[in-house]
Parts: sequence; structure tokens; C-alpha cells
Amino acid sequence: MSSNSLDLGVGLDTWTLTTRPETAVRLHRKLTPTRTGTSPGELLRNALEQPFGFNSPLRSAVTAEDRVAIVLDEQLPHIGELLAGIIAHLGSAGIQPAAITVVVPPNGSGNTWIDDLPDEHADIRLEIHDTEDRNKLAYLATTTDERRVYLNRTIVDADFVLVLSGRRFDPTLGYSGAEATMFPVLSDAETLASFVGKFTKKPPGTKTHDIREAAAEVTWMLGMPFFVQVISGLGDTIQEIVTGLPPSTSEGIVRHEAYWRSTIDIQPDLVIAAISGDPKKTTFLHFAQAIAAASRVVQPGGRIVVLSTATPRLEEGAELIRQIDEPDNVPSILKKRKPDDWPAAALWTMAAKKAHLFLASGFADEVSEELFATPLHSVAEVQRLLDAAEHPLILPDAHKMMVELAEA
Repeated sequence: MSSNSLDLGVGLDTWTLTTRPETAVRLHRKLTPTRTGTSPGELLRNALEQPFGFNSPLRSAVTAEDRVAIVLDEQLPHIGELLAGIIAHLGSAGIQPAAITVVVPPNGSGNTWIDDLPDEHADIRLEIHDTEDRNKLAYLATTTDERRVYLNRTIVDADFVLVLSGRRFDPTLGYSGAEATMFPVLSDAETLASFVGKFTKKPPGTKTHDIREAAAEVTWMLGMPFFVQVISGLGDTIQEIVTGLPPSTSEGIVRHEAYWRSTIDIQPDLVIAAISGDPKKTTFLHFAQAIAAASRVVQPGGRIVVLSTATPRLEEGAELIRQIDEPDNVPSILKKRKPDDWPAAALWTMAAKKAHLFLASGFADEVSEELFATPLHSVAEVQRLLDAAEHPLILPDAHKMMVELAEA
């Protein structure tokens, strides 16, 4: 039998696996993500000069007297370079750094990106949103379903709002990024709590979902914010950047899907889900998203292998999993406690109920086992599982993917 070698990104390393073309399940997608040679800064500059559906660069939409709020997604790669590029572009319209406030959600990354900004941008202000502080919330409007919307006051009072975010599939929002970067994340504690523990009724990535529709309505009530949507490439690279006013958000989804939504023709009995990129920035949610991408298509009782070099911090939901003997017992406890990492813990548990889990990571063996997974330690062990499979599927950067079984 013939065989093919595949170089798979795992953390910052490359693992080489061998597959048999006659048995391997093939991914079908419109575009294949690459490690583009264009720098993030250049991609951003081009996108700001030519926004989607807009005949003029961003600078033409602002004046030197404007107070600007930048809503920032702290999960972005190259975040310092991207933010610096936006501040520089606004500066070309006469806006000084002191007139710019960067608003980030609570429980973020620790704001380490500040150190990456040039010294000339030192006067920008940073605000960490507080869902409990009424002085930092402003009433915006009432939605069509009679929900009173309170949003971060700095955003409501700003003359111009820009949202810098990544496009991703999301278990609760369908899609994260753009409008969902503002609502419900930057609203009040009561509103945010009302969305906790709710998965979309359709698979993540479905175009219509109540929470995302609510976010779109809130955006419309806010006015005309400017969106910078980052489309990921492989690892920590950036494939494309889509900019523009609210009509551009749909275009961001279309371009994201072209790279990261795929179909398969055969249901695999083994799925290898790899996570590449800086292991220091890899979270347990990335692990859960990777395992969920595999779980959606693997045969019941099949095998899922998650490959990473990271040792992400485990929060309350993941720690609950470790304390419980059977995955069937986890959902009711998660529903009762509603930890911040509820989506990640729920995704992991659902996969454990459907398939046999294997995990290569920085975790100690006992931690992997407490997460219902068999620990793996080498490429050779993964290769043996691959050789034994009848129809294996390999997912590069699985945490970014949406995979579906094609209809017969």
C-alpha cells in the first residue's frame, strides 16, 4: 500500500505522521489556510485603506476631535502590532493617543500586549470592563424583546467606536467576534449571567442564533461602529483582515468559513485533532474546541486524539471534571454551578461521552486520566493509533475548525 507523510503543527513543533491515501478521510473546504508571508501590519494597513463596501479609508470617517473607544479581543495573535497599526492610522486623521480608550472584557489575558506598543502610544487609556459597577454602565435602549440594554459607558459615550476582534466558531454564540465582542460581554452582570450555560440549539457556526441576533440588534442601536475582523491562518499567523461598517460583518463570516468550515464524505473511526501555535497562549477552551470539532463527526465509540504541547490552566469547570468518575455525571453539576469555563467543560464532557479520548499535552498523566483521556507521549504512539484505524481523519488547527459530514 502507498503512504503519504504529513507534517502537522503541534504547538511550535512539527510532528510527521504517515497516512494511507486509500483509507484517510479527506477534508473538503473552499480555501486551505496557509502561513502567509504578508506581515500582520501590512495586512492591516491595506484593510484600513480599503474597507469592505466603503470607498474611503478609515481616516475619512473620523475627525481630530473625536473621542475613540477601541473594543479589543485579547485572544488575537500579534495583538500589539495590530493595535499599534490602528492607533497610527487614527493618528493620520489627527487623533491623539490620549483621546483613545481601549476597552477589554473582564478576566482577560492580563494585558501583556501593552508592553508591545511603541512608546509614542503610551498615552492611550486602558479600561477593563466591570459588569458590576453601575457607574461604568450606561443605558443604551430597549430591544424588540423588551430587554433593557446596559453597555459599557465609555463605548456608549464615545464619538467613534472601533472593534478589533478575531472571527471564530463559538459554542454559545455560533460565531464570536465583531458584534459579539461587545454584547453580551460588555454589558451588565445580570445580562451576562442570562446567557451563561446556553449552547446554540444548532451546531456552532450556524448562521442564525438568538444571542448573535441580539448582539447585532445592540450594535444597530449603538450606531455605526467600525469593525476590524481578523481571519486566522495556521498557527499564530493571520490569513486575512476584513474591515468596514456593520455590513462588513457578514463578509467576515463568509471569508472565515471559506478557510475553516469543511465537510467529509466518510465518518471516521479515529480523529486526530492538532493544536498549533504558542503553547503559552493555548487555553483549555482551545483543547475543548479541538475535541468538539472531532466529536461532531467521529463514529460513536470511536477514538479522538488531541495533540498539543501546552499545559493550560484549568479553571473551575475543568477541575470539576477531574473530581468526577463518569462524564454522565458532569452536565448537571455544571448547570448548577455555571462556572466561567462552562462551555469548555461542557464540550469536553460531551466528547468523552461519545468517544474514547487520548491526549498528548504538557499535563501529567494523572491529570489526563482525570479528564477521561488516555495520555500519550510520543509521535510513535500516535502513529500506532493511526495505523490501526480504518478511516482516520486529521484536523490541523482543529480548535479553529467546523467539520460536518456531507449529506448522502
